[in-house]
Amino acid sequence: MTSRPDRASLREGPLTELFRNTEVSAIDSESIVEAPLIPAEELISPDPPFRASDANNYLAVIRVVGVGGAGCNAINRMVQAGLRGVEFVAINTDQQALEACEADVRIPVGMALTRGRGTGGDPEKGALSIKESEDEVRRALRGSDLVFIAAGEGGGTGTGGAPVIAKIARELGALAVAVVTRPFQFEGARRVATADTGLTALHQTADTVIVIPNDRLMHVLERGTSMVDAFRVTDDLLRQGVQGICDLITLPGLINLDFADVRTVVRDAGSAILGIGYAGGGNRAAEAAQAAISSPLLETPIDGARGVLIGITGGPDLSLLEVSEAADVVAAAADPDANIIFGASIDPELSGQVWVTVVAADLSGERSQPAGSPAGDDARSVGRPVPGRQPLARAADTSPSMALGTAR
Repeated sequence: MTSRPDRASLREGPLTELFRNTEVSAIDSESIVEAPLIPAEELISPDPPFRASDANNYLAVIRVVGVGGAGCNAINRMVQAGLRGVEFVAINTDQQALEACEADVRIPVGMALTRGRGTGGDPEKGALSIKESEDEVRRALRGSDLVFIAAGEGGGTGTGGAPVIAKIARELGALAVAVVTRPFQFEGARRVATADTGLTALHQTADTVIVIPNDRLMHVLERGTSMVDAFRVTDDLLRQGVQGICDLITLPGLINLDFADVRTVVRDAGSAILGIGYAGGGNRAAEAAQAAISSPLLETPIDGARGVLIGITGGPDLSLLEVSEAADVVAAAADPDANIIFGASIDPELSGQVWVTVVAADLSGERSQPAGSPAGDDARSVGRPVPGRQPLARAADTSPSMALGTAR
């Protein structure tokens, strides 16, 4: 397998080109001092408390599943951007499109039903195709802690298959977070109606659903933007949605967030919002936070959210006061009694900028509780079922509609 490119900062990609860019100051290579090499025998304890390989057991296993054509395109975008710390799984009924995907694992589904030629836009065939190949899908997802499902709503494989994959992931004990696009209105009333039906099904099986409304791109794209570039931006929104959450878990930080923090907010969330904003200048932290919660791409405000994750990333010049300012802006928009968890990290690529990622969940103050979950004080299992969502049995735990926004 070819080596992957260096990991992209969140600020990289076609979406960011729409907004303000700040020059990154060059690092003076002459100022870098090499540390002396230490002999390997001095680094190895004769009786270590645990083997180095055992440390991997403490890392969250994150898989990104691209379903259908749009999902596979999104995976390609993530691979090209150098997203690390996850395994990519591509699932499609279209054999030719699947072969063009750069995922670590590629699973052709529904071969008996579709003969590798796609579903013809029929979501029922998409669902049946996943069920036909369910054993292969389960093998690919087994052992996951968090499964992202990237798909485009309105077609066949993604619309019909995403809810089935979310159900499988949750039955295996993983969190299932779907990141999906809603079609442009000009794609036709039938496709939009199919997407809405698919979203209803997805709400019933996934922990959290991030909806990217393509029509709202009209608010940020220039009039002369080509169709190709518009869909590249859509792919990059999918990438930034996944990377925004993954970075909260996988990147070391000054104030650390871990998988348990993310799980507390997104598990059985019912409804949630994910926003990403950035800014430069003297008031950059507060402006980035405001952009994250008020992007024109957001369909729902975060007012009243009772569970909020805040990830603040800046360059080496990020100050404690700026972290406080960004957190205050988001907290002021959430419910006064909200459970707010935040982390802060440094990315040398972001000198002069601050990025803020916000996951705001439990907007209605209600959470669904999957059947079979133990009662108790654990926030993961406390809450009332959300109307319209069916509690879902989940394997023993070992360890909605969202809108994505990236703004100036």
